[in-house]
Amino acid sequence: QVRLVESGGGLVQPEGSLRLSCAASGFTFSMYAMRWYRQAPGKERELIAINTSPNGRTDYADSVKGRFTISRDNAKNTVYLQMNSLKPEDTAVYYCNALLGTLAYWGQGTQVTVSS
Repeated sequence: QVRLVESGGGLVQPEGSLRLSCAASGFTFSMYAMRWYRQAPGKERELIAINTSPNGRTDYADSVKGRFTISRDNAKNTVYLQMNSLKPEDTAVYYCNALLGTLAYWGQGTQVTVSS
């Protein structure tokens, strides 16, 4: 079965960095686009980054453009989100997502808290 497992969240000070990982299994990872979403308390889930495959094209929400980088290692079935220059407003639960046809799969999420 499809499984997505995020890791790498935590507490970080403003202007700090974190790298999130999402390990995928149960499908041919290299054939599908991978996405990162986030959801802050009281807000809707927001798409923040996408990495398509096989061409590896990326796109970002304006709120993270220039600070976050999505990448993937198809040999490890893993997608990453490098987050730099973190701000308090980046505090949220971060989820990876795979859309396989009409079925959307989600990980359990990883909490990122940006605070001094």
